[in-house]
Amino acid sequence: MNASKAHIDFYLVGIGNHAVPKWDDAILALIQQSTVFSGGKRHYELVKPFLPANHSWIEISGKMEALIQKYKTIHLPIVIFVSGDPFFYGFGNTLQRLLPHAKLKACPYFNSIQLLCHKTKTNYNALKTVSVHGRDWSALDSALINRNELIGVLTDAKKTPATIAKRMLQYGFDNYSITIGEALDGNNEHIEKLDLLACTKKEHDRLNCVLLNQITPKDKPFGIPDHAFVPLPNRANMITKMPIRLSTVSALQLQNKGVFWDVGSCTGSVAIEAKQHFPHVKIIAFEKRTACETIIQQNTERFSTPGIEIVIDDFFNLNLKDYPTPDAVFIGGHGGRLKELIHTVHQLNPSARCVTNAVKESSTNTFVEEFTKLNYTISTTVIQVNAHNKISIHTAEKRSK
Repeated sequence: MNASKAHIDFYLVGIGNHAVPKWDDAILALIQQSTVFSGGKRHYELVKPFLPANHSWIEISGKMEALIQKYKTIHLPIVIFVSGDPFFYGFGNTLQRLLPHAKLKACPYFNSIQLLCHKTKTNYNALKTVSVHGRDWSALDSALINRNELIGVLTDAKKTPATIAKRMLQYGFDNYSITIGEALDGNNEHIEKLDLLACTKKEHDRLNCVLLNQITPKDKPFGIPDHAFVPLPNRANMITKMPIRLSTVSALQLQNKGVFWDVGSCTGSVAIEAKQHFPHVKIIAFEKRTACETIIQQNTERFSTPGIEIVIDDFFNLNLKDYPTPDAVFIGGHGGRLKELIHTVHQLNPSARCVTNAVKESSTNTFVEEFTKLNYTISTTVIQVNAHNKISIHTAEKRSK
């Protein structure tokens, strides 16, 4: 690596898990020409023998604001040691976010998922990579619902290979094998391929990542048959019928949305159908019937739809600010308080797109009148399924100024 005439604020040097770092002459020269270094505690232990005697070290310990302020006091280039590739769920992304005008130069090593693919001779042209390291399950859930054939997962101490395997089996994703790479490039490197059930019974080195390989395809129907859902006891017809459900999900226009609330979720049919088609969306199913908690959960597992948050309580008793603000809302039930619910949603997010399915004329009138007063545009589609009542699917969207 030739020294750049342009000033560089941060050199990001990737290192592997070797007992002795493997660098080329250009990196070694950069280290000898520098005086200020940074990285985690483990990185310091690995690289300290290579640093100049008069060096200073800034530890990266998780307190990002204090770290960035410390960086700002330094007027020399800083060499930062990172694991693998700094722009693969790495510190390079953090620097770009917190110091967007800083000048960076990357000297990456392979990331752990790449290494595992290399070592297992896996073609990773179609690889989908996700991280559950210090994160929720949403990215992995989305990849599974999308039926990605090869998924690389960065794990952590809680979301271990065993925990991942258990969750996959819980939601019916038994059509994958799991390959675990432990301490890759280290003295204790170990790689093994397991079926998911066997993986649930094993512990692995905390420094690991996994590959999920699809063995057989898993069907993903466009529209779930009504009879397939676990129903309310003795109320099998209390479900949004499939044609109505699909039209409702279409009306919500979730493709560009981030958070969807299904209010009055009942069996969870609309939430599940929405998650099947738009797995990237954070979905919260609100329902006050206590019996529905088990029913919704059973249905999410039955239709391989992880990631739906279930809230069992009277919607009007909740502190709604405790939940992510919705940009789409389906009003499946309102307990005779539709007007109040409309104004509650409007106050939370005036730009939220709202949809309801109305049988009664009174519900139609309230929805149209209240949203019109609030300067929303109303559109309506009327559908009748077999001998059932006609359903008016109403959509309210804020008028652009």
